Amino acid sequence: MSMGTSVLSLRMDGELLDRLREHAAKRGMSVQDYVVRTLIRDDFDERFQSAVEETERFYGVT
Repeated sequence: MSMGTSVLSLRMDGELLDRLREHAAKRGMSVQDYVVRTLIRDDFDERFQSAVEETERFYGVT
């Protein structure tokens, strides 16, 4: 298991970035720290899977 680091770059619209900034600011965090903290939450996998399933239902993907 590699313990090195990697860079993740992503593109998002301004509205989403503003929402992330607001959430991060409420917690006194940078956007980067907020995103990382969110990704390492214990329930992230379950929440992500639920979001994928909801998106598939919305778009009619089976």
